[in-house]
Amino acid sequence: MRTQSRTAPPRSRPPRSRPRRLLGALVALGLVLVALSAVRPAPATAAQATRPAAPAAAARQAAATGTFRNPLNTGPDPFMTYWNGNYYLTTTQGGSIRMWRSPSLSTLLTADPVTVWTDTDASRNRDVWAPEFYRFGNRWYLYYTADDGTDDHHRIYVAESDRDDPAGPYHFKAKLAPPNHAADFAIDPGILQHNGRLYLAYSGINPYQHNGLNIAPLSNPYTVSGDAVAINAAGGCPEVREGPEFLYRNGRTWMTYSTCDTGKPDYQVWMMSLPSNADPLVPGNWTQHQGAVFSRADDHGVFGPGHHAFFTSPDGTQDWIVYHAKTTSAYTYTDRTTRAQRIGWNADGSPNLGVPLATGATQDLPSGDPGPGGYWINDDGRSNGPGSLSYTGAWNSGTGCGVQCFWGDDHWSDRAGNTATFTFTGTRIALLSVRDTGNGYAALSIDGGAEQRLDYYGAIRTGETLQFLSPRLPYGQHTLRVRVTGEHDAQSGASFVSVDRAEVYVN
Repeated sequence: MRTQSRTAPPRSRPPRSRPRRLLGALVALGLVLVALSAVRPAPATAAQATRPAAPAAAARQAAATGTFRNPLNTGPDPFMTYWNGNYYLTTTQGGSIRMWRSPSLSTLLTADPVTVWTDTDASRNRDVWAPEFYRFGNRWYLYYTADDGTDDHHRIYVAESDRDDPAGPYHFKAKLAPPNHAADFAIDPGILQHNGRLYLAYSGINPYQHNGLNIAPLSNPYTVSGDAVAINAAGGCPEVREGPEFLYRNGRTWMTYSTCDTGKPDYQVWMMSLPSNADPLVPGNWTQHQGAVFSRADDHGVFGPGHHAFFTSPDGTQDWIVYHAKTTSAYTYTDRTTRAQRIGWNADGSPNLGVPLATGATQDLPSGDPGPGGYWINDDGRSNGPGSLSYTGAWNSGTGCGVQCFWGDDHWSDRAGNTATFTFTGTRIALLSVRDTGNGYAALSIDGGAEQRLDYYGAIRTGETLQFLSPRLPYGQHTLRVRVTGEHDAQSGASFVSVDRAEVYVN
């Protein structure tokens, strides 16, 4: 029987006057650089590979031509677009805006971030949240919210690119403040494009919520040209209406938005619609869809899915959602990671966002995506590519972690000196596994080199957490050894190390 705790202890909610975002993305423990058209079918389901491993070469080729697994990034509040041969992704980072670029969805996790915006103005260089970027003409406009360190001072700003490149460089362009809310809290800017005009949609003070939906007219990408109107949007929870995003199809504009406190497992997505010829500044023109359209999926181990955006496949034939979610049902602002999956369209013309898929579920890549050239290794040694895993010492194993783990199983040990060695052919390897209150230190070494210390402890239990991303290696066969040290932090109750899924990259 496993002695490591499989449930998180009760956790009290930290004092706060309103929901707030996580101020910085999760970082992989300091060891490494982390890395809509005709009616389409209903949302794709997970296309899990059959459990018996195919011959290595054939399996590697199949993986390289069309599948990926989440997460795509360790940060929350994602926004992504595909442009000119690459996916571009931003997430909330706190002190700056960073962007990840990759030709394939499946290799975004290993992309090196580029810092595209920082600000020296002390009134707006703290708590930088929820960046989004749009191309108008031959320039890109980067929208974000920031403050001076006081939450109520959050305001919305826009930067303009110096050239036709989403990665910048950028220069500060303007503050976006509707006259009737010039000195009011405002976050989560999104751009509505309707009947040839631009509108700023955002979350801020209105008669319905402190974080409520507002829409203001824009005369150009960087100038607010009138007062904001408040939208009385439903949401299942009283706290917030935030992160408005838009889809355009079937003669309607669809506005989706997130509700509930993002720290709750019930953070979810709701929806309203607007006829294509209607004025978005008339609140009565918006029709409320009843009920959440994207919400927690306990049977998939997915909690708090929301703060999303939409993007199209490289060939323009498919629609996709990118969003953050957690692998724990605990009330927490940590463990929000970026995921993506395909969406569909209902017979009535409305979008069907589907059900959030488990982290680790194998999905087909977007149509036109060139493929990752990557594969997985499971903790039981099976792989869909040229990879394997061997153990020394007596390790516990079982299926107690269920949907929190890849294939529903993992290995764990607290015995000092026990090792797990991944042998793989490629250029980089990522380890994903359980982080828990009874976990301790491991020592990791690549190709027999110097060991690096890695702490598997977590203040709450989470599953499918990115624990480690290796440096880039020359293509070839490599080993990654995980050695149990038998040591743990003072706050941890034991010294267990968890082994679950490895992702191997060959590009």
